[in-house]
Amino acid sequence: MPEKRIVITRPLPGDAVAMLREAGFENLWCSEADEPLPRDRLLEVIGGAHAIIANPGDKPIDAEVFDAAGEQLEVVSNFAVGVDNIDVEEAKRRGITVCNTPTPVTEPTADIAWLLLLGAARRAHEAQRLARSGEWTGIGPSMLLGRRIVGKTLLIVGAGRIGTAVARRSIGWEMKVLYRDVQRSEAIEQAPINAQRVELEEGLKEADFISLHTPLLPETRHLINADRLALMKETAVLVNTSRGPVIDEAALAEALRSGRLAAAGLDVYEREPEIHPELIGLENAFLMPHIGSATIEDRAWMTQLTVDNAIAVLNGEDPPHAV
Repeated sequence: MPEKRIVITRPLPGDAVAMLREAGFENLWCSEADEPLPRDRLLEVIGGAHAIIANPGDKPIDAEVFDAAGEQLEVVSNFAVGVDNIDVEEAKRRGITVCNTPTPVTEPTADIAWLLLLGAARRAHEAQRLARSGEWTGIGPSMLLGRRIVGKTLLIVGAGRIGTAVARRSIGWEMKVLYRDVQRSEAIEQAPINAQRVELEEGLKEADFISLHTPLLPETRHLINADRLALMKETAVLVNTSRGPVIDEAALAEALRSGRLAAAGLDVYEREPEIHPELIGLENAFLMPHIGSATIEDRAWMTQLTVDNAIAVLNGEDPPHAV
């Protein structure tokens, strides 16, 4: 066991190296830089690795990476719930296990979805800027009017763990909840959420708030495009904490600029970390830098689960979360 080599492509909260050493692994390599490894450096350091502890910035982890690592590679344990940075089909073909960390991501990402919803609806970044500007002259009857949330209709697109957690938080706002998913979800349909399953187009037409929680798949890339944006109410607010390419950012920017859509709250982007330049300049775009799971507690939990996944596979056991 100790001779198996583990490569950690970026330092992780909670000290993955210490966790692995405590488990008896000594042949470890961990990047010292808190940034994605350049491609040539990644291909260099993974040679001979039995396990790669990766993060979403390592992309793509594909046949070239697997070849550079060698035939002894057993597992890629991703520090994320999404695995769109990994060629999962190629890994499967080679018998390489791919793991992720879904559980710690659920609640903090649901919190950020609501932060985005509230911030976009109530024009929070404009208010923050005014409060700090030294130019605020006092409350005014028509100052920074936003959108009411209580009693409105929320559409959840993707009723998995995070989508259901977002819907659960709507109870305090007495919202009607609709959802769209390829499968029926008893968890979101049951009391106290009482969500109703609808077709996507129907839900987009009816919703005051739309929150996206779908994985990035070929069929979900640009799921929200110009045609579907045109179905939404002009007063609607769109929130995305799933994957950036689920939205056509150029079409979204045009809808926001023209007033076709009231506001959007985004934590993920189509060409991340690049953000569409038109979105940056729009007051009705409330933007965050992909901080969905970024709490001290949950990122440390993600590290532990990433390590546990790798250790289990290297020990010939079933990992907690294999994709």
